[in-house]
Amino acid sequence: MKFTIEEFLGRLPLPANEKWPDGVWDIEPFEKDGVKLVFFAPRGTDHQTSHDEDEFYFIARGSGELIIAGERHSCSAGDAFFVPAEVVHRFENFTDDFATWAIFF
Repeated sequence: MKFTIEEFLGRLPLPANEKWPDGVWDIEPFEKDGVKLVFFAPRGTDHQTSHDEDEFYFIARGSGELIIAGERHSCSAGDAFFVPAEVVHRFENFTDDFATWAIFF
């Protein structure tokens, strides 16, 4: 099974909701046995909060900053980050072309 950035960028944003008033900027194309793949390409503000699962981020393109538990990390294409479950985190100061894959488990 293959997943591409171009495929998912063409489907974003999804309709806005209360949490994401500017549209939803993530797609969950795969889930199996407690593992979930998410493509996330935020625009404007990243409104995410902590999650119930551990996760890895694999920065696919662009650059920005990932704040994990108040600690600021620069990030760019090729970087990977681990965020434990229940830890507050978000992306800030990201470029217009920013996109990341996330794996929840």
